[in-house]
Amino acid sequence: MKKLIAAINMSLDGVCDHTAMAPDGEVHQHYTDLLKEGSAILYGRITYQLMEDFWPNLVKNPSDNQALNDFAEAINEIPKIVFSHTLNHLEWENSSLAQKALHDEVLTLKQIADRDFFVGSPGLIISLMNLNLVDELQICVHPVVAGSGRLLFNNIQERNELKLVKTKIFSSGAIILYYEPINAPEL
Repeated sequence: MKKLIAAINMSLDGVCDHTAMAPDGEVHQHYTDLLKEGSAILYGRITYQLMEDFWPNLVKNPSDNQALNDFAEAINEIPKIVFSHTLNHLEWENSSLAQKALHDEVLTLKQIADRDFFVGSPGLIISLMNLNLVDELQICVHPVVAGSGRLLFNNIQERNELKLVKTKIFSSGAIILYYEPINAPEL
């Protein structure tokens, strides 16, 4: 059975708004490598549309930043599964709308995926944590206090105990904390 890995950037004060931090080339390289190892990434409508508006354009018109260009290629290539009640058509290549409810879609992916898969939308991360379906959290904490913005863990329904299994420190001061749920229920 493959793992569902929640991977997200956040400020020191828990804000997960992409405008609150500026990942450098080293962080982008990390996420490029991660995406190349995965079978798919799950998005909600808001994050999908945010990404769809930026990354495909960078693939077509590369920047002077090679790490950013490499990430654009990786995120463009990985299959994207989008959960939305309002979208009925997706433009970004390698994107599809989820065919089942979140719980059922993830359980199916855990059984049939050939590699681990990811979730990168704050709302979906919380929904999946509330369903006890996240196998690993990879939280990249950036050395910035945003002061305001969307907090990642605002809507957790109950206490979640986690075990820190690894860390990765970047020269920018960002650090990825790798957590696994403790005593997650068997599905």
